[in-house]
Amino acid sequence: MRKIVVILAVLALANASWSQQGREHAHAWPSETKAAAARWQPALMQWQLSTPVDQSVNVKMYDIDMFDNDATVVASLHSAGRKVMCYIDVGTWENWRADASKFPASVKGKNNGWPGEKWLDIRRIDVLGPIMKSRMDQCQAKGFDAIEPDNIDAYTNSTGFPLTHQDQINYNVFIAKEAHSRGLSVTLKNDLDQISDLISYFDFALDEQCFQYNECSLLLPFINAGKAVFEVEYKLNTSSFCPSANAMDFNSMKKHLNLDAYRVPCR
Repeated sequence: MRKIVVILAVLALANASWSQQGREHAHAWPSETKAAAARWQPALMQWQLSTPVDQSVNVKMYDIDMFDNDATVVASLHSAGRKVMCYIDVGTWENWRADASKFPASVKGKNNGWPGEKWLDIRRIDVLGPIMKSRMDQCQAKGFDAIEPDNIDAYTNSTGFPLTHQDQINYNVFIAKEAHSRGLSVTLKNDLDQISDLISYFDFALDEQCFQYNECSLLLPFINAGKAVFEVEYKLNTSSFCPSANAMDFNSMKKHLNLDAYRVPCR
């Protein structure tokens, strides 16, 4: 009888311990992880950064410029059943933007190859953070559903700053968390070499020319995680990449480099 009592007591203690561990685990589960299931996941996309936006394309989501489109454009797309992604540049300074004067000279580096653009010192989140938060606030206020942060692979470029792999991780995680804190989904734009570090922070991927440069396999972790991959080619014929894109379950299309309304989708 004493053996039975001892066994029951041990089982009771173990059950209490397991229950406590379960409560502690639930308490420690990050709120961002809980919210991830509720964030919107996109399907077929139109990516147009020119204006006016051609709203006649039969897709589930539009990716358009935040500064160049007001809330009425977003509302119009919503009324047609589309989701809308907000393009903002978080990695370079653009001299034509309304907030260009907010960037001090100390965070501006080398030209990135586009007229009027310079790489930013992403180590200076203390300086860039408030500016990018303001931009994301505008995305939210205009009714966007997601954010496309551009130029988030600065550490692989000649920026004028000694940027490291970890500097880029820190900045990209900051951007993703700020988007999520506003209830917005966020895409990882290019930055293929950091996917393993960043995939848990980003809701889907947007890549340029992975077939041209033979690096599309690096995007498969997104597919394996049940997250969408959007992919654009500028030079290749659709016949040379669409069969592979479809087999990999990518949402691929051919676009003009200036990202006007032109679009030839793979499916």
